Amino acid sequence: MDSEANIHIRLADADDDDFILGLVNRFVEGFELPAWRRRGECADNIRLDLARNLSVQPPGSHVFVAENDDGERVGFIHLQTVKDFFSGAQNCHISDLAVDKEHDGEGVGRALLAYAERWAREHRLRHLQLTVFPGNQRAIDMYEGHGFGVETLRMVKPLP
Repeated sequence: MDSEANIHIRLADADDDDFILGLVNRFVEGFELPAWRRRGECADNIRLDLARNLSVQPPGSHVFVAENDDGERVGFIHLQTVKDFFSGAQNCHISDLAVDKEHDGEGVGRALLAYAERWAREHRLRHLQLTVFPGNQRAIDMYEGHGFGVETLRMVKPLP
């Protein structure tokens, strides 16, 4: 179990599934999505992907839960080992990171990011990477504060 800012991080188990899936709406609330994206559709597909990873537990997929000192679950992070397109090196992709709304501002997100970095270093992965919606400025600010920078921009043109 890892600890930072009174946050303890452990590998998720089946008893955590409802908690984890219950945080999915956090990925699409509180900011403007691109005009062609629909919150419900995004949330539904994130939920399906997470549920699949929780039930199948594919190789290279690791879900961790953050708890406070009282043992209350306060957030989670989903890490995946992926091959870098440009170098072929193995990287750590933060697929999902969410904090329970009641625990915003308590350092949970920072603790989860710090854990991800340590985990990636322990596994000798070259980069830590993630994607974020451009309207999610709060998350962008947190990621930039942890040393993340833009590598590529994914551009989309909706087709009628």
